[in-house]
Amino acid sequence: MIDTTSSPIEVAPPRTAVRRGRGADLLERLGFLGFLGIFGLVRARRSDAIDLAVTMKVQRWSNPWLGPVMAAISWPGFPPQSRLIPPAAVACLFLARLPLEALAMIGAWGTALVATVVKSLMRRPRPAAGVDIRVIAAPLGGSSFPSGHTITYVGVYGFLAYLAHTLIRPTWLRRLVVAPLVGLVALVGPSRVYQGHHWFTDVTASYLLGVGYLLGLTRLYRQWKARGTGERP
Repeated sequence: MIDTTSSPIEVAPPRTAVRRGRGADLLERLGFLGFLGIFGLVRARRSDAIDLAVTMKVQRWSNPWLGPVMAAISWPGFPPQSRLIPPAAVACLFLARLPLEALAMIGAWGTALVATVVKSLMRRPRPAAGVDIRVIAAPLGGSSFPSGHTITYVGVYGFLAYLAHTLIRPTWLRRLVVAPLVGLVALVGPSRVYQGHHWFTDVTASYLLGVGYLLGLTRLYRQWKARGTGERP
């Protein structure tokens, strides 16, 4: 039996964590449906014009700090750090005596596998540098659809934000931890388009599929967490 009650850090009790984490079953379904809709549009080559237009518009943004910020946002998603950060988070949760959360974190990292599977089905070419588009040099692999960075960030950093929101007891500390994690998830999609590594529909589909996956994972996590608390998951 997994012990979810003992931790060396101050966390909210299971009953409170379950209450904070409720609500979003409809969003889970809408996320999956939205992904399927975009998948169909991309497969039929009906998104090419809007993808090109959005990329050109995003890449017109001109500030001396914008390029370094976009690069910094994308940096955790490239190897080797992309292969080190998630297991490090799992290890930290185990060390904090939060085994259920650590196991769920492994599930959150599963978004990387989901991206690999969908990429193999779609095999969409990445944006190519030219007159209208620039592509920042980077260790890119696989096809363009979906954005592996984006869906993995939603899974890994989105779930870490969820855990921080539901478990951390002091409000100020909870907000301090959640804010940068949410910011990372929100900005990774624009960073991928700005750098010319993905199309707009790549990142949008990844957000939708990632959110659907994340909400499904948190629902399973709440169901286990609710055992023995008397709370409705």
